[in-house]
Amino acid sequence: MYAIVEIAGQQFKVTQGKEVYVNRLQGEEGSKVSFDKVLLVENEGTTKVGAPTVAGANVEATIVEHLKGEKVIVFKKKRRKGYQKSNGHRQYLSKVKIDNIIG
Repeated sequence: MYAIVEIAGQQFKVTQGKEVYVNRLQGEEGSKVSFDKVLLVENEGTTKVGAPTVAGANVEATIVEHLKGEKVIVFKKKRRKGYQKSNGHRQYLSKVKIDNIIG
């Protein structure tokens, strides 16, 4: 059984027991969260596709930890002008473990 769910504006394919890195969620580590924007549910060969979401479907998860992603280097340069600028960015992420798929 798997589902395609929208979490913080991004779509993820999730199965029970899978851990997913998503953009930072509100809530403490160890707290339960529920996602109701389920776009598709597949269960033993039967597929339910929502328009836009599947009615009554729900994905329950637990926030495992909050962390920062790997550093991305942003480098800007204008040729023959002597202009160079380097900048780094680390995205704030949450690690979420999928507990149950209802639908």
